[in-house]
Amino acid sequence: MNIKIVCVGKIKEKFYNQAIEEYAKRLSRYCKLKIIEVADEKTPDNASVAMNSAIKLKEGQRILSSMESNEYVIALCIEGKQLDSVELSSQINQLGIEGKSNITFVIGGSLGLAATVVERADFCLSFSKMTFPHQLMRVILLEQIYRAYKIIQNEPYHK
Repeated sequence: MNIKIVCVGKIKEKFYNQAIEEYAKRLSRYCKLKIIEVADEKTPDNASVAMNSAIKLKEGQRILSSMESNEYVIALCIEGKQLDSVELSSQINQLGIEGKSNITFVIGGSLGLAATVVERADFCLSFSKMTFPHQLMRVILLEQIYRAYKIIQNEPYHK
């Protein structure tokens, strides 16, 4: 299985990078992981609604340009469906059974995802109704993908 995470912006904090590296190492037993960072746009303070939309559109174009047509795309957005860890593991497992071996998760920037990215998605996933920093969301997503593979393999994992 090929798992790709497309995300907006670079991680600057060392502790986030360490957590990402740790989960990437753990996931290497189960899948081929690729993380693609697309450039984020600077968002001025007190930006207008139109400017925010333009920023999301630019970031969305960068996200879409990093995707292939054969990828099953899961967009992380607050309006998506909430799944528990077992349901996510079942979905990943089922995609593999169906021959969909290229799964791409998308994490937007600080303003969220452009409508064009959400429309391209095959599934919209919400981790919560709360808003999380996109840097932290990358760590949370990797942990849940790792947990999903542990569940699929019937291997123990702390609760």
